[in-house]
Amino acid sequence: HESRELKNGLGEEDLSCPDCLDIFRHPVILSCSHCFCEECVKKWWRQKQTRECPVCKTVSSSKHPPCNWALKNLCEAYLLEKEQRRSAESEALCSLHSEKLKLFCLDHQQPVCVVCKESKRHTGHRFSPINEAAQDHREELQKHLKPLQDKLERLTQCKRNCVKKVKYIKVQSQKTEQQIREQFRKLHRFLQEEEEARVAALKEEEKQKSKVMKEKIEALSRDLLVLSDIIGATEEEVKAEDVTLLQNCKATVDRVQQLQQIDDPQLVSGTLINVAKHVGNLTHNIWNEMQQMVSYRPVILDPNTANRGAILSDDLTEIKAEENPERPNLYRVLGSEGFDSGTHSWDVDVGDNDFWCLGVKTTSLPSKKAWMLMFSADKYETCSVSGPSIDLAVKEKFRRIRVSLDWDGGKLSFSAPDTNTHIHTYTETFTQKPFPLFATTDTLPLKILPVVPSD
Repeated sequence: HESRELKNGLGEEDLSCPDCLDIFRHPVILSCSHCFCEECVKKWWRQKQTRECPVCKTVSSSKHPPCNWALKNLCEAYLLEKEQRRSAESEALCSLHSEKLKLFCLDHQQPVCVVCKESKRHTGHRFSPINEAAQDHREELQKHLKPLQDKLERLTQCKRNCVKKVKYIKVQSQKTEQQIREQFRKLHRFLQEEEEARVAALKEEEKQKSKVMKEKIEALSRDLLVLSDIIGATEEEVKAEDVTLLQNCKATVDRVQQLQQIDDPQLVSGTLINVAKHVGNLTHNIWNEMQQMVSYRPVILDPNTANRGAILSDDLTEIKAEENPERPNLYRVLGSEGFDSGTHSWDVDVGDNDFWCLGVKTTSLPSKKAWMLMFSADKYETCSVSGPSIDLAVKEKFRRIRVSLDWDGGKLSFSAPDTNTHIHTYTETFTQKPFPLFATTDTLPLKILPVVPSD
């Protein structure tokens, strides 16, 4: 039994290729983590004409899978041990004296027979029984093998994590793409509605002004008809007989003079389209309208820094805790950008949260630091890595907190903007880039508020 099992408990079946069922010969590891002899897996691929795993059918990402050196070393160690045991069982003989090799020369590090022991070549040397020496060497090999096995486990775990991350990256990409497209759909919808409204206003102006001009044209047409009739009648009177002309002349002259007293028609002002109103500063006016539907927040949360159970809003401006009444935890997240100069501030709507922490935190090794304002049990206290917590005298419960960072001046301040109340200020020489920090145990969200544009 011992000849088929290493000291670490691995047997021949653990070191056998799933395809040829023999001890691995130059084992390679596929992207699915299954291992095969290099020749076995390539033969399988040639037969199937696809790079799928013979066990799980997962398609390999590489046509030249890497060698699993740790497994290769295990197999070689196993074969060496097996060969040594086989040699021992066959009672190998000394090549010089044809005696059984029962001793091991500790100085020359080789098996010897009892005759060799007495020879001049081994005078003064130390010896041990062959089985004891073999056991000592097995234990020594096992010591060297254990770190490799541990390394193999770490590498395997690291690979599993990388595979999980690849899948999660795909999920992140798909979700982010959906959010991007949704935001652009809103913008497209706004622009389309704005376009339709402005075109509708243009059409309405066209309709009203065309109506005015049509009414003017109809009135002129009536005047033209009356005038034409009188001119025609007057021309007929001019051609009439003398007596007839004289009899009707006064009435005809009166009609003509009456028409001459009517004012000439005037062009109607303001009847053309007010083009300037419709296209003047068009993009700027649309931008002003668009600002009513968009907002800017000075801090955006980084979902990659949130711990498990923290729930972030789709626009990455809110954090709250998951529903877990049996085991409430502290859920935290950092801002997506840190600061290494200048002054910065952001307002947070803490609402009716019973517990929250706001502040900044550095992420660079070797010394990570944090400076926070904590609200718990209806009281405020400071919380920092560089000093003890301090209970603050402020008693009022505020719904909005302003965090102000002066990196160059070395100050981090907390205040209540609604009442202009100062809460606390840290004085610190910043040497690293601090990131905004948000933490809560409540299912009510902490909300980063938009910046109100100044007029």
